[in-house]
Amino acid sequence: MAIVPDNLKSAVTKSHRYEPTLNQTFADFAEHYGTTVLPARVYRPKDKALVEGAVKIVYSRIYAAIRNQQFFSLEELNMAIREQHEALNDRKFSHRPYSRRELFVELEEKLLNPLPLEKYEIKEVCWVTVMKNGHVCLQKDKHYYSVPYNFIGKKVKLIWSSKQVTAYYNYRCIATHERLKSPYRYTTDEQHLCSKHKFVTQWNPDYFINWAANISPAVELVIKDIMEKKPYSEQAYRSCMGVLSLAKKAGDKRLSDACNRALEYGICNYKMVQNIFEKGLDQIEEQSIQTQLPSHDNIRGKHYYN
Repeated sequence: MAIVPDNLKSAVTKSHRYEPTLNQTFADFAEHYGTTVLPARVYRPKDKALVEGAVKIVYSRIYAAIRNQQFFSLEELNMAIREQHEALNDRKFSHRPYSRRELFVELEEKLLNPLPLEKYEIKEVCWVTVMKNGHVCLQKDKHYYSVPYNFIGKKVKLIWSSKQVTAYYNYRCIATHERLKSPYRYTTDEQHLCSKHKFVTQWNPDYFINWAANISPAVELVIKDIMEKKPYSEQAYRSCMGVLSLAKKAGDKRLSDACNRALEYGICNYKMVQNIFEKGLDQIEEQSIQTQLPSHDNIRGKHYYN
């Protein structure tokens, strides 16, 4: 069984007499349903004579029969078309003792394969580089997915649908995950992580902890806290890099003061340290809380109730 379309852009990306380039989504659709696509040649209407004949039949037997009727919903229109379509399939051919339905049941029905259990879903594609923490980012959702550690630094192809995200390298599937749309979160397969295979990369816990310790003990404590809050250390690398890179903007002293303030608040993450920088809270000394009310004529004292 084959699909024979025209050379419209939604079916054929680039027409060619011998090997036309198919639209990737259309080709994926045909593969999902176990069929093939054979585009008609340019200026060769006879390549799709059956389709052209079917259009003529639809106009003369279905459209013509309901053209004067009035419908108030799409459901009503579809019902009328379905009734005319059923009548067309049951009508005998001219000068032949059988109908389209009888011909289909006798010759074609037994040759058809069952449909796939799952409906086809339109997929989207993009190319991304595997980060040093062994994850790739699906920018549409801003969500991170793990891939095997040996692909760090390489460009991979991401194909995703509404339910699934799949990573390919050189036409080989290297990772598959359920699609989640929560931004700035990680979906991680433990077997993908370099730390689980004793594979050392530039980014590792010791690298960030030593970097932080060279700045101040407060920065080191913040980095350790960020590491401990993540189930896998690789998920914390970007946050650690964000915190440590703030030293380039304002210097080690301000970063140390900001980390001290974050430790006082008990909230250690990149967003907190960044907010302390932006609002200048690292440069403001804590003010003592005033425990007594100021004297004022309109304020009733304890003697009022005697």
